[in-house]
Amino acid sequence: MTADAPQPASPLLHVHGEAGAQLIDFAGWQMPVRYGSDLAEHQAVRERAGLFDLSHMAELRVSGPDAGAFLDHALAGRISAIEPWQAKYSLLLAEHGGIVDDLIVYRVDESGAAPEYLVVANASNRHAALDALSARVAGFDASVVDETEQTGLVAVQGPVAAAIVGAIGLESEPLEGLRYYRSLPAVFEGEDVLVARTGYTGEDGFELYIAAHAAESLWRAIVLAGEEHGLALCGLAARDTLRLEAGMPLYGNELSLDVLPAQVGLGRVVALKTKGDFVGRAAVEAGPADDAPVLVALTAEGRRAPRAGYPVLDDGRPVGRVTSGALSPTLGHPIAMALVEPASAGSDALTVDVRGTQLPATVAQLPFYKREA
Repeated sequence: MTADAPQPASPLLHVHGEAGAQLIDFAGWQMPVRYGSDLAEHQAVRERAGLFDLSHMAELRVSGPDAGAFLDHALAGRISAIEPWQAKYSLLLAEHGGIVDDLIVYRVDESGAAPEYLVVANASNRHAALDALSARVAGFDASVVDETEQTGLVAVQGPVAAAIVGAIGLESEPLEGLRYYRSLPAVFEGEDVLVARTGYTGEDGFELYIAAHAAESLWRAIVLAGEEHGLALCGLAARDTLRLEAGMPLYGNELSLDVLPAQVGLGRVVALKTKGDFVGRAAVEAGPADDAPVLVALTAEGRRAPRAGYPVLDDGRPVGRVTSGALSPTLGHPIAMALVEPASAGSDALTVDVRGTQLPATVAQLPFYKREA
């Protein structure tokens, strides 16, 4: 985006103003960081349900006879193998193996005759993802179209999310039959909707993609249906603590061009055994350097939270840095993810320098929080 180009705006910006949201600039979008209390919004998602505006996420439509083969080449996963209406988490890698973006790909066609996919990228990486895919499509009978500003995206997350989404008048197959990482086509007030069951909070939930001009009507219908269930409007702050508890990485924190998938526990996402060449394959096969930092989960006691950028020490020696950290609202103690030297990944002498105080930290397993089945 050039300096003179207009900034994109969520189609729900007016609604957020009505609700008293505190807005921040996020990747060039004015988005709600909170409506009231971060803690209350977080707890609502864990106990009942929360409604999020995710219209800043990037939607890139890939279609054409070679769409599947193209995405197999462009991404680290075997995209051509996913079924109609299935979703897959994947990575967009650079030639050197670093992560350009992590994304979700939905196959949105009914049959294999005309394959079509919706690639959903992070807001901050919209143009990087679009540029990479546009360059890599050369030689394939496929097209890449940026539909970000024509698309509204809202998410309902929490234990009662299904009851709320099921009450807004969608014309679709029953939501009860929709499995995790699957989607289905629906209609709301005459507008096409893609209903997905993916999520970024560790709870059950749904994402609803709709034309931007219809997003406000959809949002208001969800708010109305959620009144009896204690639905809360939620901002980016709650979304961040929820995803951290669920052990989900965030681009710019855990993921970047400087790390390979294996360093952050995402080696399983790369389809080395099930497909041929793809951008970044040689670098991934070679693997990171022996001393390249690896991602670890950390827990601590007390109320002082490690924050992104805080140094991690092993027996007093600096060995890495925190990538994400918070006082967990659900668990009641500090949690963090950090990139540290491989030799320190299992150390029992780690501390985090919290503004001059050495906070003892214990290496833990991800996720920090897992909902009951």
